[in-house]
Amino acid sequence: MTLSRIRRHPLTCPVSLAIFLLILSVQLVRAASENDPYKILGVSRSASQAEIKKAYKTLAKEWHPDKNKSPGAEDMFIKVSKSYEILSNEERRSNFDRYGQTDDSQPFGHSQHQGFRGSHNSFYFDESFFHFPRSRDFADSKYLLHHAQFNSDVLPDSYKRPYLIKVTSEWCFACIHIEPVWKEAVQELEPLGVGIGIVDLGYERRLANQLGAHRAPSIIGLVNGRVTFFHQAVIREHLRQFIDDLLPHKLVEKITDNNYIAFLDSWRVENKPSVILFDQVPVVPLLYKLTAFAYKDYVRFGYVDQGEKHNNRLLRQFNINTYAPTMLLFKEDTEKPVDIIQARGMKRQIMEEFVSNNKFLQVPRLVNQQLFDELCPVKQFHRRRKYCVLLITGEDQAFLTGNKAFLDFASVNKKDVLRFAYVYQRQQQPLCQALLHNQAALSPQVVILERRSQAGKVMYRSVSGGWNGSEEDKYRLHEQLEILQKDPTYLSSDATLPELNNEMAPMFIIQWMNAASDYVLQVYDDLLYSNWREMMPILSLIFSALFILFGTVIIQAFSEPGESTPRKPKPKEQTQSEEDASSRASTSSRPPKKDFVEVTELTDITYISNLVKLRPGHINVVLVLTNASKNALLRKYAKEVFSFSGTQTLHFSFP
Repeated sequence: MTLSRIRRHPLTCPVSLAIFLLILSVQLVRAASENDPYKILGVSRSASQAEIKKAYKTLAKEWHPDKNKSPGAEDMFIKVSKSYEILSNEERRSNFDRYGQTDDSQPFGHSQHQGFRGSHNSFYFDESFFHFPRSRDFADSKYLLHHAQFNSDVLPDSYKRPYLIKVTSEWCFACIHIEPVWKEAVQELEPLGVGIGIVDLGYERRLANQLGAHRAPSIIGLVNGRVTFFHQAVIREHLRQFIDDLLPHKLVEKITDNNYIAFLDSWRVENKPSVILFDQVPVVPLLYKLTAFAYKDYVRFGYVDQGEKHNNRLLRQFNINTYAPTMLLFKEDTEKPVDIIQARGMKRQIMEEFVSNNKFLQVPRLVNQQLFDELCPVKQFHRRRKYCVLLITGEDQAFLTGNKAFLDFASVNKKDVLRFAYVYQRQQQPLCQALLHNQAALSPQVVILERRSQAGKVMYRSVSGGWNGSEEDKYRLHEQLEILQKDPTYLSSDATLPELNNEMAPMFIIQWMNAASDYVLQVYDDLLYSNWREMMPILSLIFSALFILFGTVIIQAFSEPGESTPRKPKPKEQTQSEEDASSRASTSSRPPKKDFVEVTELTDITYISNLVKLRPGHINVVLVLTNASKNALLRKYAKEVFSFSGTQTLHFSFP
């Protein structure tokens, strides 16, 4: 009965198959549209990178799980991040535009963790066999680094804080093994100020090549733009020590009763405030080192171990409480700190706020353009006016009294709109000439200025009478500052200031030595840990040089001794018969001498070989001489035809 029904409706099976294929294609198109990175970000296929980045930032803020508590926010945020990863990479974007794939093997939306099927149905396994997670941990997504982001943000930031970067890939067994230790290290180091980054070796091959990482897992430290690989066992203590070793060794100075006075007095040379941390532990805490690294360009840092016996006088002088860590900050006054904090749980935020609020001296010396820009910023709004009171002075002993009086005046007249500073006229001549109208100041001068543009334009006014530090000078300066705050147009002169000389810049030889030292350390590290891929160019150069050197030595060793030693000149008393005998014994096959070619004498034997049996195409030039003229003309003839000695078809002889 069933067979008869099937035979009555022969088109039922093809129609059902067509309907099934239609439904399947609709589902595939719908799935593809749902996972289309262009549609997820809401941009066209011709969108520029700026438009893609703008759309990504907008959607990332909207769907970030910390701000959006809806159930599908996390999944949508992952889709947005994944879409941006594809479209921000030109190679992956081109691959998707051509083939609808996000990598070399899979269409977009199909994770590499969804298993693998061979061409035969019997060959199948999925990620549960390897215990892989179904997707990347969401906590790691905020640490993912891209090539452009690394060069624009992370690399410059590495001069203020160290970075710990993990290189991983999706099908990496060892990466899963170190994941728990990595999370513990991140939870410990990130609150201290260490930057964290993750590089996916499969998606960010260009960035991995820039870092020199060619296998996963790899852990990299980045400080001052320099890459260092971690080569120890992956445990939390080793990672912490790795970060500690990356920091400069002389970042924090050990302070005792013997050197604390010299340390505090160094503000005159270093032009920086000084911070001293008192604590009970013998080793400098990592948090304090990281703070010192972040503010190394502004403040000097010292550390006092309260447990040492050689620090009792220091503890008594500043009345230090030994039960909690204490930080003191000193400026020009080395006997009294300008600020102090004391807390059992010293946090990073407390330390950074403490240092950042006091990172300039009361009257700092302008030693470079960066300090000038920060101390005397360009005016942006009327309420944010900053007036810079600048003392143009000298560094000799005769100027010390006036400089000290200017410091005392600045300490008394602290206001938010005023910034006090001084320059040495000999060190900053272009700046001083612009403010003094190219006239050398015989005595110190005070100039009040306001910066109007980044190009160097300023409005200024010189205080009449100069500056000697007298009470009259202080009264005159105070009076003009009061007038200025009431009437900003009091600054009547304008000028364009040149960029300041960098007085703290290291000499060229020091820069070269530092660069050479870093290169030697990098080569040593690569040789020690067999980073052969990065070492191949330098090894190739070394072996090529050695091959050329030893090849030259071997060639010289096996060459004929007569070729390298000069031929001794014949004595003057050599007889004519010896010359005739030597010329008769010479043949055309012998190599020519230094500056002339030997001419063959035609005898009974050489006549047949040189003339009768002369090979086709060869020419023999015969010089006919008499006995009287032979001695005089033969040598001259040999020298004249020397230029033709390289021709194999020319021969020279005489009867």
